[in-house]
Amino acid sequence: IASEDNVRRQVALDWMSFGSDEAAPAPEGVFLKSNPHPRAYGTFARLLGRYVRDEGIVPLEEAIRRLTSLPATNLRLDRRGRIARGYFADVVAFDPNKIIDNATYADPHRYASGVVDVFVNGEQVLRRGDHTGARPGRVLSPHV
Repeated sequence: IASEDNVRRQVALDWMSFGSDEAAPAPEGVFLKSNPHPRAYGTFARLLGRYVRDEGIVPLEEAIRRLTSLPATNLRLDRRGRIARGYFADVVAFDPNKIIDNATYADPHRYASGVVDVFVNGEQVLRRGDHTGARPGRVLSPHV
């Protein structure tokens, strides 16, 4: 397990992109029987709320780059990671003053606070915090 000091040191590295190795289970149905790591629901909100806003380890704009275009480039995901003509429109609108993770080991199936709207491939999947029922996602593979 990484210590908080080690996590802070890694977040501060300007070449470090951000991601998670946890699955993305739905907080309903059969998935409620699972016991995922809290990062399944909270990785990115924790980064933006704790390490960016609260502790100021990295500026918000740089954190966004390291959450989007840097990993997309590193993973060779064609037309991902930027807002540009011809790119897929994957956009998360969040309130930087409210974004924070809520999942814990005791209660891991908790969404983050502060996420307002989400668009996947240009289609809105979260509107004012509520799922729209849309499922436009697809499997990604590197452009080689």
